[in-house]
Amino acid sequence: MAVENKRLIVTLDGPAGVGKTTLAKRVAKELNFAYLDTGAMFRATALKLGKGAWERTEEELRKNLEGLSFTLSGTGEDSRLYVNNEPVGDEIRTEAVGMWASNIAVIPAVRAFQKQAQQAIGAGTSLVCEGRDMGTVVFPNAKYKFFLDASPEIRAERRYKQLQEMGQEADLKEITDRLKARDKQDMGRAEAPLKPAKDAIIIDTGGLSIDGVFDRIMEEIRGA
Repeated sequence: MAVENKRLIVTLDGPAGVGKTTLAKRVAKELNFAYLDTGAMFRATALKLGKGAWERTEEELRKNLEGLSFTLSGTGEDSRLYVNNEPVGDEIRTEAVGMWASNIAVIPAVRAFQKQAQQAIGAGTSLVCEGRDMGTVVFPNAKYKFFLDASPEIRAERRYKQLQEMGQEADLKEITDRLKARDKQDMGRAEAPLKPAKDAIIIDTGGLSIDGVFDRIMEEIRGA
């Protein structure tokens, strides 16, 4: 097995709805690493700051952010993210909170806070982390970097089914439009835009099952 018994970071970047969460949890379980959902960190931050937080000055936001702290416990699927010692749950998984998170993600003060918090979590433990800029900004020296992608239509269909399974009302066209708008914002922002790291392995998940993508990732990590 190629994975050595020392602290390692595996990054999975990509746009919303590409399957990062499912795959990152599975890879973390397989490796017995902690799993860090950085998108959940942004969503939890957005929810704590509240609607319209992106309209505040950066000075105001910095003061607000001083009152937030993140911790992580467990490994694999049992990894649990906490904000101010409170477990982060499904309350962050609404489409509205997703857009709030995207809105605050363009603000340098917020990104600086998130980067520091994420690096602090990764300082003492092996991690599988997923997000938008894990391999490019937060953990540029990670040993294993992956960028997952798929068309907005495929991702919207996945998100639609996910929301239905959670018992939430969903409109496929609205989800597709929001994903396209979020992609444009995430890729076009000046601060840490969504893009693959130069040394990332790019995987188009559109024509692959979750098992297929997982096997591809593990082949790289295990050196198969």
